[in-house]
Amino acid sequence: MARRRGLHRLAVLLLALALVAGGIYAAVFFVQRSETLVSERCTAVVGERTAELAPDQAVNASLITAVAVQRGLPPRAASIALATAMQESKLRNIGHGDQAGPDSRGLFQQRPSQGWGTEEQVMDPYYAVNAFYDALVRIPGYETMEITDAAQQVQRSAYPTAYAQHEDMGRFFASGLSGQAPEAVHCTLRSSESAGDATAVSAELDRAYGLGSTVEGQTVVVEASGSQAWSVAHWAVANAKGLDVTQVEVAGRSWDRTERNGWQESAAPEGQVRITVAAQDA
Repeated sequence: MARRRGLHRLAVLLLALALVAGGIYAAVFFVQRSETLVSERCTAVVGERTAELAPDQAVNASLITAVAVQRGLPPRAASIALATAMQESKLRNIGHGDQAGPDSRGLFQQRPSQGWGTEEQVMDPYYAVNAFYDALVRIPGYETMEITDAAQQVQRSAYPTAYAQHEDMGRFFASGLSGQAPEAVHCTLRSSESAGDATAVSAELDRAYGLGSTVEGQTVVVEASGSQAWSVAHWAVANAKGLDVTQVEVAGRSWDRTERNGWQESAAPEGQVRITVAAQDA
């Protein structure tokens, strides 16, 4: 009898362990499956209207806008630049041209043969963005021109009206990434697969804005307020995929990579932007 009871208890224990293991497997499978089903994208919401970019496009959009902010240019300049880059390269730093411009390169398809710089220079996004703005600010009254007209005066494209189709995207992302529209930009991303480097985030941020930032463990802290703070915060969200950012806090609001619900209320202090990257697994 005792042996039967022992065998019965062992069978029950093995069954319980199997159920637990099955539950853990199912949970892990569900989480992994849920991650693969996440459609990664970045969205700019202004009023009731939205525009959407892929995460790699959003990175370049954030750089284009950050340089405008650093130079003290109006959001209109960023709108023009974003619409132009979308038409010319789909907001990607491409290393080839086309039949109209075989030597065209980079975000704006700038041509070394037309005086834009060397191939190496125009393939550097920072150089290319500043070269575009250098040309734009020389156009009298560009701030009040139609976006497509201002873009055409800079680019001299064979398709001068093509920029118009990207005007809404340019305006919406410029409004958010310049900080004029708080909480406008958020990204839906899968969980980070590696640890982030707060020092690298700080360096990229400082280069984009010319600001000073400090590193506190896994968090980058920027002293900023108002539209500048929101510009930096949106930049961090737009760069979250490549820089393994998990949380951004600003002005009593927080974006959390795992929540995927946009900006939420938080205890974030005023006068600071706090950007936290994924920690190294123990």
